[in-house]
Amino acid sequence: MSSGKRYVLALDQGTTSSRSVIFDEAGDIVALAQQEFKQYFPESGWVEHDALEIWHSQLNTARTAISKAGLHASDIAAIGIANQRETTVVWDRKTGQPLANAIVWQDRRTARVCDELREKGHSETVARKTGLVIDSYFSATKAAWLLDNIPEARLRAEAGELAIGTIDSWLIFNLTAGRLHVTDVSNASRTMLLNIHTLSWDPELLSLFRVPACALPQVLSSSAVVAQTDASLFGGAIPIAGIAGDQQAATFGQACFSPGMAKNTYGTGCFMLLNTGSQPVVSHNRLLSTVGWQLMNPVNLTAYCLEGSVFIGGAVVQWLRDGLGVIEKSEDVQKLAGSVADSGGVVLVPAFAGLGAPHWDPYARGAIVGISRGTSRAHIARAAVESIAYQSTELLEAMMKDTDQVVKQLRVDGGASRNDALMQFQSDLLGIPVVRPAITETTALGAAFLAGLAVGVWKTLEEVSKITQRAGSLHHVFEPKISPEIRQKLMIRWRRAVDRSRDWASD
Repeated sequence: MSSGKRYVLALDQGTTSSRSVIFDEAGDIVALAQQEFKQYFPESGWVEHDALEIWHSQLNTARTAISKAGLHASDIAAIGIANQRETTVVWDRKTGQPLANAIVWQDRRTARVCDELREKGHSETVARKTGLVIDSYFSATKAAWLLDNIPEARLRAEAGELAIGTIDSWLIFNLTAGRLHVTDVSNASRTMLLNIHTLSWDPELLSLFRVPACALPQVLSSSAVVAQTDASLFGGAIPIAGIAGDQQAATFGQACFSPGMAKNTYGTGCFMLLNTGSQPVVSHNRLLSTVGWQLMNPVNLTAYCLEGSVFIGGAVVQWLRDGLGVIEKSEDVQKLAGSVADSGGVVLVPAFAGLGAPHWDPYARGAIVGISRGTSRAHIARAAVESIAYQSTELLEAMMKDTDQVVKQLRVDGGASRNDALMQFQSDLLGIPVVRPAITETTALGAAFLAGLAVGVWKTLEEVSKITQRAGSLHHVFEPKISPEIRQKLMIRWRRAVDRSRDWASD
């Protein structure tokens, strides 16, 4: 590698937009481009994306970022990919055309199938092998649904004509002009088809979920040169050297390299990961055990994490804007919620798509309780924002029970982490410091770190960690300000409200 190639391009493919970020070797952002794409809701509980629109939006942002930075393909040392996880695509290997819209991670259409699998007693096997609970959140039942509902898809998949993959696989297939069908261990561990102990597709699970092995991608490390991009895309070939699911990438970008370190990403949903070391931890509190990442350089290391997922995090602010119309822009919520001292006793449970960990109730639905004649839109806005912190608190409490570890601080990132009032309330509920880093683009940064380590832009994890620890205008430590007694009362009230939202749509 020439001494001049010191830039890394991160492709951050999210649930509502595709983003591309170029970092230099100091970890500074050189250029950034973002493009939203359409969300499809064909039926209640269904969420879909146009996979081609995802690819074109990601390609466009990558080209824009490179142009903004004034760079050429030869200046980019590597590409790292972070992606929305579990979202599932089926496409024709020869033409590269998707056979249908991608089924998004939020989609609940296979909830009944998952009920049947649990009733037949498969939960223990799935949990033991995958670290996951049987839920329509994951890719396995989405893939089976696509094969069952697209004419001749199952026969064609079994004949080797079709490819099934998550968004990382779909992007790499297109970046390499159809030469490569691969994924990494972190994304594969979210499909409910990977044995996280052997790090390979499990024949028993493939049979249970009726997904043909020949359609699945090859499982690779998260940090290694896997391919070169097709030269026609960027005016020259660029190594693809980092792949990780967005939440694992964010955990890596927060430098949570040691057991007991935790991060929470406040995006469309909220995703909390706790590093548990080189062995997976079996959760007794309905959390997930997942592969964090696998490194080949500087060391051969596989890290595991406990994970808890909140389905509706920042999306509750979008609902206030688009559904209720109480704010015009998402950023207006901080001012409106801050115009009242508290929520006035109002609690909002945003179970619009069911409840994630630790409840795993696909039939829960949103609820607002505690409304009185004096309740205003400001109280509802504050309750909506506070719901993000309440849900995240439940996750960390469950993690500490599973590991018997005392988490000393929570590292945070994502769009809603810029809301100072929310971060203060989060610290209050947890009773520990909440640390917001100077670099809040941690998902993209994690993808860049994984790629950069593989090609030598960064040599060690210690070097990477120093980049994340520097001060900046956004760096802030929020310390808890309320008493344990008040904290306990608030959580008791939250749990009462959650109970009222449970099992609402089961009929």
